[in-house]
Amino acid sequence: MPDKKIMLREDDIPSDWYNIIPDLPFDLPPATSPSTGYPIGPHDLTDLFPLELAKQELDKERRTTRIPEQVRAIYRLWRPTPLFRAERFEEALDTPARIYYKYEGISPSGSHELNTAVAQAFYCKQEGVERITTGTGAGEWGIALAMACKFFQIKCKVYMVRLSYERKPYGRIMMDLWDAEVVPSPSSPSATGKQAAGEATVDTNLGVAISEAASEALGDADTKYALGSVLNHVVLHQTVIGLEARKQMDMVKQYPDIVIGCVGGGSNFAGLVFPFISDSLKKKRSRFIAAEPAEVPSLTGGTYSYDYADVTGVMPMLKMHTLGHDFIPPPIRAAAMRYHGMSPVVSALYDNKVIEAVAYRQEDVLDAAILFTHSEGIVPAPESAYAIKAVVEEALRCKSAGKSMVILFALNAHGYFDLEAYQEHLAQKKG
Repeated sequence: MPDKKIMLREDDIPSDWYNIIPDLPFDLPPATSPSTGYPIGPHDLTDLFPLELAKQELDKERRTTRIPEQVRAIYRLWRPTPLFRAERFEEALDTPARIYYKYEGISPSGSHELNTAVAQAFYCKQEGVERITTGTGAGEWGIALAMACKFFQIKCKVYMVRLSYERKPYGRIMMDLWDAEVVPSPSSPSATGKQAAGEATVDTNLGVAISEAASEALGDADTKYALGSVLNHVVLHQTVIGLEARKQMDMVKQYPDIVIGCVGGGSNFAGLVFPFISDSLKKKRSRFIAAEPAEVPSLTGGTYSYDYADVTGVMPMLKMHTLGHDFIPPPIRAAAMRYHGMSPVVSALYDNKVIEAVAYRQEDVLDAAILFTHSEGIVPAPESAYAIKAVVEEALRCKSAGKSMVILFALNAHGYFDLEAYQEHLAQKKG
């Protein structure tokens, strides 16, 4: 019987991150200054980020960036992560498809977010930064950054979207455990928060939390800002996922016909698919499917245009698929996906038809997640459920067509902090 878990050794942790930008068959539109409209350079970003991260953000030349040994040493706490063959899920779907998933929920923070949190905290420490601010939607990013800041003895302040602050107390407890200061966003002392509250974006808008955190960093020379998704340096750090997965698929002599991930800002999807896209850019080998909420359809319902990454225009303007920075997201349970925009690289890949996108309703994805839980025993985060729903659809197409295709997907986080979402869903189904 083949192994259910395909495992790598710690020495197999990638030594470099993969930068897809030099390999793109098109030019990536530059980030621009919100005041001048002109393309920005690294030093235009240093009020927000340490210089090395600013350079990574705008790097269009290097195909790889060396992972610092201090970062790689911390990665050893949970990396390499396992690749699973989902045979029981295949049986439940009665499909000839072979389904594999890369499970990032084994990280100490419970999600893939720690891959970039550790890197960002490291570069801040190198530059003598004393404090980092951030905004978080679901809480996974806030937990990861709080943990990473503690590793490097940096103070951390997290603006947590108010609805998640109220719904997800265990995420707050985790951040408290790592000594982060956690405040609901909009926060009453903040001028940004007061402005947003007057515009009825109080409960659900991650863009408000980003504005508050970035504004505070801009006003303090000892403070930098960190973002958990969207930006180029973030998706760069996440490519450890796909680089490991490619090695693991080689170990079982398989190559994915379809690669799937959920998308809110795009980081976990990018982290898994970019190394495989690099293969397909040379010779078409796989389909790539980004699964997003129908309630917040940045790719499938947004426009590809320049927009702010936050609500009040503190951040640079990015060419991305966006619903508009003033979009008010509904209170779906996948809180990390309540964001108006999308990674500029993911957006450009979609606009150039390198990747596909699908959108699903919350109730449908939670049904798919429960079926996965019954089969594989892992409770997925509500965000991951969107990827699982896409896997179900593709696996059933394989069944109808009688094709035994290889499907690889990202299970980017566990859902043990989200059991209330499942409780509510089950109660609604029972009537």
